Amino acid sequence: MRRLRLWPLAAGLLLLAGLWLGPLAEMARRAFSPHMILHLGVMIVAAPLIVIGGLRLFPGGLAPRYRYLGAVAASVYDFAVVWGWHLPALHEAAARMNSAFTVQQLSFLTAGLALWWICLAGRDAKSDAAGALAMLFASMHMAMLGVLLVLAPTLIYAPQFCLGAFGLDPLPDQQLGGGLMALFGALPYAVGGAYLASRLALQEA
Repeated sequence: MRRLRLWPLAAGLLLLAGLWLGPLAEMARRAFSPHMILHLGVMIVAAPLIVIGGLRLFPGGLAPRYRYLGAVAASVYDFAVVWGWHLPALHEAAARMNSAFTVQQLSFLTAGLALWWICLAGRDAKSDAAGALAMLFASMHMAMLGVLLVLAPTLIYAPQFCLGAFGLDPLPDQQLGGGLMALFGALPYAVGGAYLASRLALQEA
């Protein structure tokens, strides 16, 4: 029974292996929408599964005095990782160099793990409040970056790193990637933040 409770951890690790060892990783270095699918798969699917499984294995939460500091730190780190790796210079460096790509992917994973752990490890009302704010901030900045990519009238990245995928030309492919971020990147955080806010409201009632 205990092993069955750890299925999210196993699923998250298997998903990471599939994302990083499968064809998507190489596609992500040549076209933008595969990059975004890989990015979102790591941060909003694999990371929360690993956190849920990890909390079942090690249920201890963050010390109360660190709950707000931890939420702020995780939010700032998440923002810096997401926006930083989508700056043209860093995005193109990850496409060119194996070392930069490895650092990029590990930073996506650690940012996702930190944010989801801060938000899901809470054991009291103040922890839920801190988690809700962190989730809603992540939702807003992911949506904002996604919309900017969708509305960009020209390619943001060098053509050799934005070749297009799934039958799309480079610019529509970039716009598809932005749309995926705006919708599927922001929605899980918005839902998570709303859930924590509703739980907080019930505790305060």
